[in-house]
Amino acid sequence: MFETKETVEKIILFAVCTGDTEAAEESLDELEELVNTAGGEVVGRMIQNLEHVNNATYLGSGKIEELKEMIWETEATAVVSDDELSPAQYKNLEDLLDVKVMDRTLVILDIFAGRAKTAEGKIQVELAQLRYRSTRLIGMRNLSRQGGGIGTRGPGEKKLEVDRRLIRNRISQLKSQVQEMESHRMVTRAKRQENPVPVVAIVGYTNAGKSTLLNTLTNAEVLEEDKLFATLDPTTRNYKLPNGQEILLTDTVGFIRKLPHHLIDAFRSTLEEAKYSDIILHVVDASNPVMDKNVAAVYETLKNLKVTDKLIITIFNKIDKLEEKPILKDFQADYTVEAAIKKGVGLEDINKAIEEALTSMRVHIEKVFPYTDAGKPGLIRKYGQILAEEYREDGIYVEAYVPAEMVNKL
Repeated sequence: MFETKETVEKIILFAVCTGDTEAAEESLDELEELVNTAGGEVVGRMIQNLEHVNNATYLGSGKIEELKEMIWETEATAVVSDDELSPAQYKNLEDLLDVKVMDRTLVILDIFAGRAKTAEGKIQVELAQLRYRSTRLIGMRNLSRQGGGIGTRGPGEKKLEVDRRLIRNRISQLKSQVQEMESHRMVTRAKRQENPVPVVAIVGYTNAGKSTLLNTLTNAEVLEEDKLFATLDPTTRNYKLPNGQEILLTDTVGFIRKLPHHLIDAFRSTLEEAKYSDIILHVVDASNPVMDKNVAAVYETLKNLKVTDKLIITIFNKIDKLEEKPILKDFQADYTVEAAIKKGVGLEDINKAIEEALTSMRVHIEKVFPYTDAGKPGLIRKYGQILAEEYREDGIYVEAYVPAEMVNKL
């Protein structure tokens, strides 16, 4: 019997800073988290200050020599750029450094490949991987070699004989499958709108606590890990608020700064769950030192997805980890709540904010229903909020808040 041990890739991170040095360091910190999540070990990092990146090699020639020395000293097996590399940069760096070269996009794709569980998730990941690889065939020494992620996982990293024609054909097939799934999703959304159960989408920067919130409220048993992109596939669960109102809670994939356009395009149908929701729950990690930048990244992604005119409830999570409590504000949100979801702190305030948001979207009615329509108050109880109910001689008197689309049906 021989014990086999999985080899951990030793990786050096590098970036070009054309402006804010602090921002470049923060971005590299996040890249290190991504590499760790993908199963690699960071053994070194390098930042070069330049007015603009080198079009041929990304880094300047002096820094490339410095990087080669660092590779030799640390016995690194790969290097990762914080920015997306062009095909020429990719090829030139591999030739000069003689180790595996990757960039942030490839690492994120690698994580997504390992985390996708549903058929739709796997198809979207493969589509994003193939789109990425199709522009980089020039940078690969041998088209039949193993793909260039950390480890070997996912459909885009199998030992394939790829050329542009085969990739184009495969992309076309996958796009058809994604469009078919999207049409099924549209049918599902249309059915949801027939039954006016409010949809609340949970969004936020990756690792802010979205899945923890869904699990805590609904016992959804979604994977929770202190890692970036712990969950990839969206999950929707029924949830009954304390006032008896039923809603649908949908967890979405985490956002991230420098989210590659390949991923936004491939996961558009999944991310658009936020677009078709009634309310957005924006979960923020209040203990993260770059919280403000993460919040900005979330709003930028929502803007790219054309998610506008939604009621937003911002939940400042993980307040139990704050040594000194700052003033937590989000001027773009309609409601803000402070919480430590894992410890059960602030859950009542979250429920109350959702109830208030739903009430603000509803129409106030006072009506007497004849006993022949005795089922209608039950519908109001399910989809709205009953304030008063009284059984009278001429029927059932109801005062309530109901969704606007229900008014004509009552």
